[in-house]
Amino acid sequence: MTEEFKSDAPKKDHKKRVLIVEDNADIRNYIRSILGSDYAIEEAENGAKGLELIALHEFDLIISDLMMPEMDGIEMCKKLKASIETDHIPIILLTAKSDIENRIEGLSIGADSYITKPFHPQHLIIRVTKLIGLREMLKERYSRKISLDDMHNPNEKTDSPDEQFLQKTISIILEKMIESEFNGDALASELSISRMGLHRKIKALTGQSTGEFIRNIRLKKARELLSIHGKNISEVCYDVGFNSPSYFTTCFVEVYKMTPSEYARVFC
Repeated sequence: MTEEFKSDAPKKDHKKRVLIVEDNADIRNYIRSILGSDYAIEEAENGAKGLELIALHEFDLIISDLMMPEMDGIEMCKKLKASIETDHIPIILLTAKSDIENRIEGLSIGADSYITKPFHPQHLIIRVTKLIGLREMLKERYSRKISLDDMHNPNEKTDSPDEQFLQKTISIILEKMIESEFNGDALASELSISRMGLHRKIKALTGQSTGEFIRNIRLKKARELLSIHGKNISEVCYDVGFNSPSYFTTCFVEVYKMTPSEYARVFC
């Protein structure tokens, strides 16, 4: 099973990472032969081993067999979708043709797709490409909504766990904004999530590091305050948690391509 299959996945310097969780070594090798040229592949022989790898590394997608010893795909999927740190990772479950009950259970607990074995290589390629592409589209959408100040609306209800997480995260940052020492560690503590888990989550949803995300929310609030007539630049700087007006100006120019003073003159 060494034949290499071509996919339409875009070639990038940094390949998307895919985890294969499957107890059958031949099937793992087969999937690797299909996806290995376009994705960085890691392997685990059961759900327990898969969870260990997921705790250590970032993955863009997981392909898991349904029936495995020690921990099956259903149990692993349930744990991943129940955790705020990992519920955004797309999961494809591989199922036997007659496994309809387990298939339904897998989808009911959050599996994003299933593929019946044996499967055509192109079928797997398309599913993987589409699911990763969807996550990239959502990342762009969330980044755009945040940049347009559409993400934080306490009165807006959403069923999306991703949007709920971002709304809660932004609310905490705004509440703690004046505290200059408020950083990623403090935010992770407020969210009851590990520091690394928070970094991976924000990176997956927005493409930003936790530090960048907090800084950009501070700057968005600063932009809003600068639009208020009579607001002093230094006062705005300290109100949003910057200790140094010069550093505040540098960061503001980097994002908005003008100084805070210029922005205040134009928009006040």
